[in-house]
Amino acid sequence: MPEEVLFRFEQSMDRSEIASYLRTVADRLEAGDDLSLEADGQDVALSPPGRPTFEIKAERETSSSGGSPELSVEFELEWTEGDENREGGGGGLTIE
Repeated sequence: MPEEVLFRFEQSMDRSEIASYLRTVADRLEAGDDLSLEADGQDVALSPPGRPTFEIKAERETSSSGGSPELSVEFELEWTEGDENREGGGGGLTIE
């Protein structure tokens, strides 16, 4: 399925700044509010359903030129547009 990027933002920040953004997302999700993203002339409003799929991925990417590996952690919410009542299941998650 083709992917359409609706919004993209990437910038080096202090950990406390990143935590503040994540906290805002968490607060809006918990309240059942929409998410509005704005940066560099881009904006998008999203309405996550009550039970989106939550994915966390940790990766190590090595470059073909032999440079230092790049580590990343990605947090993703995923849902089908218009799907408000998705049922979920599966095991638990621990983040420490």
